[in-house]
Formats: sequence, C-alpha cells, structure tokens
Amino acid sequence: MKEKKTASKENTREGWMTTAKERMDYGLYLAGQNIIYALITARLAIYLPMNGISPAASAPVLLIVKLWDAINDALFGGIFDKVKFKKQEKFLPWLRISVVFIPLTTVMMFAIPRGFGMTGKLVWFAIAYIFWDLAYTLCDVPIYGMITTMTNNLHERTSIMSYSKLYVGAAIAITIGLGDVLISQKVGMSFTTMAIVFSAIALATMLPICVRGKERNYQGHEQEQEFSFKQMFRYLISNKYLLIYYVSFILAEGLATSASLGIFVSYYLFGNELFNTVLMVLSSVPVLIVAVLMPKIIEKVDKFKILYWCKIACIALGLLIYFVGYSNIVVFIILSVLRSVPATVAGFLMFMFTPDCAEYGQYKTGTEASGITFAIQTFSAKLVAALSTALGAFALGRFGWKAVDAGSFAELRILTEQGFRQTPQALGGLWVTYAIIPVIGIILSVIVLRFYRLNDKSVQVMARCNSGEIDFEAAELALGEINKRPL
Repeated sequence: MKEKKTASKENTREGWMTTAKERMDYGLYLAGQNIIYALITARLAIYLPMNGISPAASAPVLLIVKLWDAINDALFGGIFDKVKFKKQEKFLPWLRISVVFIPLTTVMMFAIPRGFGMTGKLVWFAIAYIFWDLAYTLCDVPIYGMITTMTNNLHERTSIMSYSKLYVGAAIAITIGLGDVLISQKVGMSFTTMAIVFSAIALATMLPICVRGKERNYQGHEQEQEFSFKQMFRYLISNKYLLIYYVSFILAEGLATSASLGIFVSYYLFGNELFNTVLMVLSSVPVLIVAVLMPKIIEKVDKFKILYWCKIACIALGLLIYFVGYSNIVVFIILSVLRSVPATVAGFLMFMFTPDCAEYGQYKTGTEASGITFAIQTFSAKLVAALSTALGAFALGRFGWKAVDAGSFAELRILTEQGFRQTPQALGGLWVTYAIIPVIGIILSVIVLRFYRLNDKSVQVMARCNSGEIDFEAAELALGEINKRPL
C-alpha cells in the first residue's frame, strides 16, 4: 500500500506508472539520440563531397555498409530477446553500454583525414560507419522498447512519446540550425569540430535515463522464448502491420533526399548557406504550436488518420514547391512554411506505431518479441538514413556534381571566388533531387498505408490482454465491438 501511495504522488495522472522525472529523462535521451541522427542525415551527404569524395564513389559505399547493417540488426534482434541480465531489466543495460560509443563513433565519421587519398578516405568512412551503425543499434532498439516496460497504459505510452517529440523536434532543429551557422563562412568551424560539439551535448542528454531509468512492467518479458531465425521470420510474417508500416516508412523516408541537401540548395540556388536556417526559423512558430497541441489532439483523434492526411497535404504542397521553382523566393518560403506543419505532425507520429505493432504481434502469436519488433524500427531508421543519403549522392553524381576539398563553407567560398562553379545541369539536378524525389516517396508511402488497419482503441484492448488484465476471449469480444463502430 505504501508503494502505491508514493507512486500516486509522483505521477501526474491517476493510473499512470511513471514519474514526471522519468518521462523527462526519456525525452532527453531521445533528444540526444536525434542530435546524432540529425548529424548523420543532414550533414553526411554534404560532408563527403566537400571532403574530396565524389557522390558517385560514396553512394556504393553507403549501400554496401547497409548489407552488413541488415545482418547486424537481424542478429541483434535475436540476441536482444535471448540475453538475460541479472536485474529485472531488459533495456537499460544496453543503453548504458551504448551511451559512450555512439558519440565516439559519430566523431570518427566526421574526422576523415584530409591528407588521405580517395581510397583511404572511403575505407576510413566505411569502417567508421560500420562501428557507428553497431553502436546505434545497441541504443535504438532498447530506448523505443523500454516504453513497453515503463508502463502498460497505452495512453501513458502515447503521452510519453508525444511529449518526447517536443524534445526531439527541438534537438533536430538546434542541430541543423546551429550546425548551419557553425560551418558557415561567418564562423568557419570544421565539420569535425562541429561533430565533437554536438556529440558532447548528446552524451550529456542521454546519460540521465541510464542512471535513473526504471523498468517495472516486466510481466511478459520474464518468460520470453528462445528464437531461431526460422521462428523470427515466421513472427515477422505473422505481424503484417509491422511490415506494412515499415515498408511505407522506408519508401517515404528512403526517398527523403531533401533533408541532407538543404544547405547545398541554400548555398548554390539561393546564394547563401544560411538561407536554410532562416527558413527553419520562419517555420518554427507553426511547428512549435503543432508540437504543443499534438499530445491533446492524439487523445481525441486516432493517430493513424492524422498521419495519413498529413502525408496527403505534404504531397500537394511538395508538388506546388517543385513546379513553382526557386526563382520566386517569397512564394517558396510561404509554401515551405505551410508544408512544415503537416511534415512536423507526420514526423511527430513517426515511431509511435512500433509499440502498437509489438502489442499486435504478441496478441496474435502469444510471443513477446519486442527485440525483433524494435530491431525492425532501428534497421528501418538506419536504412532510410543511408538510402536517402546514397540516393541523393547517386542523383547528384548522375547530374555531374563536382567534389571539392573544403573543410567548411568558408573554404568553399574562397574556392568559388577563385572560379569554382557547378554546371547548370548539376544545379538543375540538385533541384530535382531536393524537391520532387521526396514527393514520389510520400506518394508510394500513402499507397502502402492503405493496407494498415490498426487503431488506438484496438491496440489498447490488445495491451490489456497481453499484460494479463483481461483474457483472450474478453479481448476478442471487445475488439469485435470496436470493429463494428467507425473510428
């Protein structure tokens, strides 16, 4: 009884299992993790060609490394579900192991020696990327899986993930916006120094949950089964919504080539590398309003409906941006700011569907396999980061993009003043890669999402059944009633 009273005082809502401090630590960890992710997705496609590595040469390396990534994530998903730690903890030990290695390997990726030749630089990059990939796997599966052991209350999980997105959004915006300033010609910081700065910040934000985090909803995690690869494959086939959602995710995010090329578009098409930062600042007000309102909106409207229609809005606005072009700066800014609203909402909801798929998989198979479920998320996130970067590099290479040896935009400006120019064909290819390829990806994503049928009410029933709160027969009756009513 004493334990229940203490918990109720610490919690902000009746029936919730987590404290406000735990929820904050969880959000801070995701913020630090996404600082690292933003560095990779937003800077790698720029860093490599500015470090003398041509897009045509870097694209195959990015894809080859992902072949190892596919094996790595599949192996870890199985290992993760088999490894048992002494304490009643499934996820925290992995976070503690990975928290130092992620920043270190990130710095390694951005510290390619400029004195190396093309082959040496590619080898360094490939090795660093493999180590980073492994370190990121060790943190990504556990941090998203941990939500299932922090609480079995679906609304509490959704709220934690929703408010965590505020931290994530701020972290990504600061990383990209401040990063633009640091490597601009005004400041002249090198990519390596910038990576050290942001990696240190990420380490500081990721540490608290490793020290203070708690796993309490351990029922269903204690008696996990041993998995063969055949059983893992059967599980993935049986969890159709997990596959549908992440096929859609890979199509949309894998073709999101604009994220890594914004600063190139700013420099070459708008004449100033800080134009992208100005655009982010102008977009920040509607984005912040949306981020604050989203947790309340999700409580009233099914999150899948929100995601679906936001993607439709992104398609319409993306097509307008492409056909209007970049010659009319005012119209470009207005359309970009408008598109930032549905894009922010879609990004806000992006990984909230994985716990739902985990509950569905356990409900349908009777097997708790959160390691495999969240390994799919980790693999997909890393895959799309590589695909979007590699596709962007490949597209630029096809349009004849020239690599240069410049450690910062200050150095690039000097080379420009000395006569360096990209060809009109290359600049036209930059606009196509930035503006239309991402729209194609979202269109394909929406087509696949038409087959996704999970909703919040159904998942809540499945979660109650999986935690032992109700039996399977009662769950089936409840699901039957939900399916009779429109969402």
